Amino acid sequence: MNIIGFAASSSRKSINKQLVTFAATLLPLAQVEILDLNDYELPLFSEDREKEIGKPALAHNFLEKIGGCDAVIISFAEHNGSYSTAYKNLFDWCSRINPKVFQGRPMVFLSTSPGPGGGARVLAGALNSAPSFNGQVRSSFSLPRFYDNFDVENACIRSPEMLSELTGVMNKLND
Repeated sequence: MNIIGFAASSSRKSINKQLVTFAATLLPLAQVEILDLNDYELPLFSEDREKEIGKPALAHNFLEKIGGCDAVIISFAEHNGSYSTAYKNLFDWCSRINPKVFQGRPMVFLSTSPGPGGGARVLAGALNSAPSFNGQVRSSFSLPRFYDNFDVENACIRSPEMLSELTGVMNKLND
């Protein structure tokens, strides 16, 4: 199985990138490519900008990555209860090219944050909107209190219970 994963964040120290990278290791038989949203940085979307420059090649490239894989894993960063600007901007450009951005791919949605909510608000929004963009979300997982529950040095979840839950979530991509 060929999978792409990414953190919906442009932070170079993204805790969501750490989570999605770890989650990918739970699928040892899959080939997982972790993308970096910084490689797809685009001008701020607006209809006026689109008329001026057209649809950027980087947005096309990102959609090709989704179309060329068997499944997608996204870990959503929560910025003020919603998507990060970097993710939302890329998504907006992509949706102008193909409104069915996720192209029917099976997906797992993750989130984490330093606080007790674990990014649950942005995760709920993403889960709610995914079907409108042809996303087939198989399961989701939220990791609260990232720095308490994730061993950054060893790049793994500390809690056996949370690890078991995430493993079950990731295995849904095989269903």
